[in-house]
Amino acid sequence: MASIQQGPNGPVLVLKESALQQKGKDAQQNNIAAAKLVAQLVKSSLGPRGLDKMLVDSLGDVTITNDGATILKEIDVQHPAAKMMVEISKTVDNEVGDGTTSSVVFGGTLLAKAEELIKKDVHSSVIIDGYQAAAEKTLEIYSQLAKKIQPDDRESLLKIATTSMQSKLISEDSNVLAKLVVDSILNIATKKGETYSVDLENLKVEKKSGGSITDTQIIKGIVLDKEIVHSGMPTKIDKANIALLNSALEIEKTEMSSEIRISDPTQMQMFLEEENRMLKMMVEKLHSIGVNVLICQKGIDDIAQHYLAKNGIMAVRRVKESDMIKLSKATGGRVISNLDDLSEKDLGFANIVQQKKVESDKWVFIEGCKHPQSVTMLIRGGSQRVIDEVDRSIHDSLMVVKDVIEKPAIVAGGGAPESYAAAQLKDWADSFDGREQLAIKKYAEALEVIPLTIAENAGMDPIDTMANLRAKQNQGRKWTGIDAKNTQIADMLAIDVVEPVAVKEQIIKSATEAACMILRIDDVIAVSGAPGGH
Repeated sequence: MASIQQGPNGPVLVLKESALQQKGKDAQQNNIAAAKLVAQLVKSSLGPRGLDKMLVDSLGDVTITNDGATILKEIDVQHPAAKMMVEISKTVDNEVGDGTTSSVVFGGTLLAKAEELIKKDVHSSVIIDGYQAAAEKTLEIYSQLAKKIQPDDRESLLKIATTSMQSKLISEDSNVLAKLVVDSILNIATKKGETYSVDLENLKVEKKSGGSITDTQIIKGIVLDKEIVHSGMPTKIDKANIALLNSALEIEKTEMSSEIRISDPTQMQMFLEEENRMLKMMVEKLHSIGVNVLICQKGIDDIAQHYLAKNGIMAVRRVKESDMIKLSKATGGRVISNLDDLSEKDLGFANIVQQKKVESDKWVFIEGCKHPQSVTMLIRGGSQRVIDEVDRSIHDSLMVVKDVIEKPAIVAGGGAPESYAAAQLKDWADSFDGREQLAIKKYAEALEVIPLTIAENAGMDPIDTMANLRAKQNQGRKWTGIDAKNTQIADMLAIDVVEPVAVKEQIIKSATEAACMILRIDDVIAVSGAPGGH
């Protein structure tokens, strides 16, 4: 055991007997091997020709996806170093939404390249210094390379949205969906001075199987996946005055235990009538202010439903809190808790509120709002699996468009910026003396794994392709990348394959940080009972 040291008076135990300790090279190799395996898992799903993975969980639920973050989230990774790779994909997903697969593949390759240097006895802290210097330089190259665009330039935004969808299941329908994505983002973008900001909270995504992917649509307003509470209510109301209530429309039962003694049956009758009268009063209060649609977060009493129907008020109950907030934003209404406080200025407005049938369910659509800062995207598709994947792909696409609006700079896709930066880094490395130069050159080689993998996944010959790509880049054609759809090398800007610089930068930062973190570890101590300590 590594934990036993021979002391002057016999052995000294520091760790528990059952603790496992791996030191130095062993620990490093083990961690690097785990990280490389994670990268291998998602490698085949990179690029427009990437393949999908089918993940089956313990309950037998199936997920079919090629979204790096989803794949890594669904599989239960045990190894501590592998978990760090999963974290990269989560970070990239949360920050910029796309590029999750690239970041994991790149991180894994950085470690594989570092391993080659460690075998040649290059110390890991030298590699880390080299990698960090190379990462900074790469970010600098990217910012020089990037093309500035106007944040509200629809054409560029459409290209970005379409590119993000090219590597997904929905690439066939990307033209239709990209328009929807750009429209919905432009609807909710707010301008402050010269800059724009986008809050995706204002975008609600509803999914319903049936129809096909092209039936996906945007509703400028809110869709509630609930039906109207009472069959006697109107199912369509024009010029709706909407009351948003977050308490129940019921008579409160007393909290304390109280006893009512009734000596006469008529008293019982009075008691019940009083309850009815109170409910009727509540509904009349709504009616008197001019409310014709009531959205309630809690329940609505049966008798209240009857009175509401009688007064021609449409009501929906048990609506999610997040939807209430969105409704409040969209209709300009205030969410209130107490009916007595309700006044006309608290009401929201919408041009039309109606119940429509979506497949077998009835949903309430609230459209034509005062401030359509909230938009709903209704995703349709042939089956639940398809819809789930469309949802993930649209999420990536929405995030990417948001990134560009907030930081309006783009680069070409298809591995073009990576291979351009790799060539620049190799030249730049020569200005360093000592072993750091080796680390920077390895970093440059690792960058090339992105175009290389895209080419491999498209069934192209990796060696010929890379040689060809380097030659074209050296002739000064910096936007040359891999057109995987047509399995050839092409000018990626000319064929409208563009990506936000924000995504590319995040890939570099996350992958480099994770790789350096794993390289710093030289000792793994697992106390039994912990994963890996068997």
